Amino acid sequence: MPLFCLNGTRRSVPKEDLFEIRAQKLEAFEGSGGVAFPRGFDVDAALGSVAARFASQDAEELSASAISLRLAGRIQTKREHGKTSFSDIGDGSASIQLYVRKDDLGDEVYDAWQTLDIGDYVGVEGGLMRTRSGELTLRIDSYALLAKSLRSLPEKWHGLKDTEIRYRKRYLDLAVNDGVREIFRCRAKTLRALRAHMDAHGFIEVETPIMQPQYGGALARPFTTHHNTLDIDLYLRIAPELYLKRLLVGGLERVYELNRNFRNEGVSTQHNPEFTMLEFYAAYWDYQGMMEFVEELLTVCVEAVLGVSDFSYQGNVVSMKRPWKRITFANALMEIGGVPSDIVEDEEAFRAWLEEREIPAVDLSLGYMWEAALSRFVQPSLVAPTFITHFPRDVSPFAKATEEDDGLVERFEIYWGGLEIGNGYSELNDPREQRKRMEAMAAGRTKELSEQRVDEDYILALEHGMPPAAGFGIGIDRLMMMLTDSASIRDVILFPLLRPKEVD
Repeated sequence: MPLFCLNGTRRSVPKEDLFEIRAQKLEAFEGSGGVAFPRGFDVDAALGSVAARFASQDAEELSASAISLRLAGRIQTKREHGKTSFSDIGDGSASIQLYVRKDDLGDEVYDAWQTLDIGDYVGVEGGLMRTRSGELTLRIDSYALLAKSLRSLPEKWHGLKDTEIRYRKRYLDLAVNDGVREIFRCRAKTLRALRAHMDAHGFIEVETPIMQPQYGGALARPFTTHHNTLDIDLYLRIAPELYLKRLLVGGLERVYELNRNFRNEGVSTQHNPEFTMLEFYAAYWDYQGMMEFVEELLTVCVEAVLGVSDFSYQGNVVSMKRPWKRITFANALMEIGGVPSDIVEDEEAFRAWLEEREIPAVDLSLGYMWEAALSRFVQPSLVAPTFITHFPRDVSPFAKATEEDDGLVERFEIYWGGLEIGNGYSELNDPREQRKRMEAMAAGRTKELSEQRVDEDYILALEHGMPPAAGFGIGIDRLMMMLTDSASIRDVILFPLLRPKEVD
């Protein structure tokens, strides 16, 4: 319950009553001719830059400089002492203390200042100084109300702790939790670093359709919508892959897209139905060359964002030291996962082994059983960046088969901190083989597979000739979990999907 200060006495006030009190203040302010929601306010600088610029100047230097500034922000605290008061305002970059004196403002203006509430936005003008304790402070000569806050913010010193409220009301989470704002600044910095590296290596950024007449490029269930004018069903993309590879056919030989994808599947600490990926393709590369590039890309990105090559994730130290470990899928199952070597390629024996460990495997092919075993017995122990290579062909419909074994493909996945971060491979560019793979998908055992049709337009594009190429996709949200030491994907998505709830 919010605290309300009346005649110097702090007491609890129901939020419904507090809303009414603030509404009455707003009505009185506007009734006296005040403008509670003006169009703008010219500021000289963000508070963060002010704090940095004047950090080294002492009280005498500030007094001699007579620096006057116009600043703005949200009132975070108020401390009243009769004819003087102190407040803190913040703008998301930093906070600064305000020193307010009745003798400077006059009785009427000072009394009006006293009616302002924590959460109100104000613009202020005054001179910089330092208090006796050395705190950088603005002694204000004038102020303007910029926006009235009718509802109280969570208490500054207790923050916003309820996880569900933090996700549902992210605006409050950002307003009172400095660390949350830093997460999303880090996210923006990461995207800039990724783009800069891609651009520097000759890739061009492109955009491909989000609404598609046929979905593909991954094994997932789509969201469906309907276009009224054309009277056709459309799908929100589950992956941009097949459109990006059409661009290779067209002669754009290095392309990337920072894209939003949508999969009509479960929600967990590692999955959100709407998510962000960086996906890119390079002509004339194979999966080995792509692994080398990805190592460089992510190492450079981590150092650009965090300033270090080693960092902590959920209590484990993750080292970006190159080269990263490489291990084949089969060897990972046997050496790390404890799968007996004599059953790793025996479908029925493997199925029995999984069932004994309470992993449902009745409807799974050998490739999907490998994936189930990897997820349970291998993935949690992969803390340092690790490439798992040589995937089964039946779980990799768009990857080129290895020269040594037609049942395996030139595909890799990256694991860090127990999370799958990205996936790449040598691209299948033989239209005949691609048709066979798509037909096999459509005849698959699961609903997600059986609903996928052969993409005739994509096959047609391949028939015009696509150069040998490699591609890679990385989940930005999971990458951000790693870089911000976040346990849940919801912590790194501004507005994660939640079950609707009545607004209170």
